[in-house]
Amino acid sequence: MNNYSEKTAEILLNIHAVSFNPKKPFRYSSGILSPVYTDCRLLMSYPKERAAIRNLYAKMIKSAGKFDVIAGTATAGIPHAAWIADKLKLPMVYVRGKAKDHGKGNQIEGKVKRKQKVAVIEDLISTGESSTETVRAIRKEGAKSSYIFSIITYGMNKSKENFKASGIKLFSLTDFPTVVKVAEQIGYIKTKDKDIILQWAQDPASWGKKMGFE
Repeated sequence: MNNYSEKTAEILLNIHAVSFNPKKPFRYSSGILSPVYTDCRLLMSYPKERAAIRNLYAKMIKSAGKFDVIAGTATAGIPHAAWIADKLKLPMVYVRGKAKDHGKGNQIEGKVKRKQKVAVIEDLISTGESSTETVRAIRKEGAKSSYIFSIITYGMNKSKENFKASGIKLFSLTDFPTVVKVAEQIGYIKTKDKDIILQWAQDPASWGKKMGFE
């Protein structure tokens, strides 16, 4: 991982943006059971921490190349995109999950021009499907989009498959194994629960059944 990884993990854990409960797992809207729940939206309420994440984002984006526009994925990526665009003094847009069914029918809000190079901002990468749809929408407008930047990725095989198929490069400030490692180091989780938690990202759909919760 990168040199921002453990620092980002510490920030997320300190504001309780990542919660673990392997004995009473969370149920996602998809129906999947998980020992972890991540809510990076909490960063909005912590000025010092969100500024630190913004600055790390900016460094990561600069290291990946030069971009013309910052694009936030709706809705969680929007505030981060706004802070990053302001930091980098770049135009910003945000991309809806689908085009509006009224008005001009926009999927992209804001101005993006043909051949502009766009950096997509996401907070969390799970399956990568919403992020991939964002890239498709940008490419449809004739702009260039091959880079996604996130705060954390679960590292699921599904996201890797989606990004590879669409020619997308992912840059993430931290990843799931690093967050779990730091959580163990600071006593946020018990050592005996570490492997159980890590197993989830390898096979999220069947983890609940394997653990005897279903």
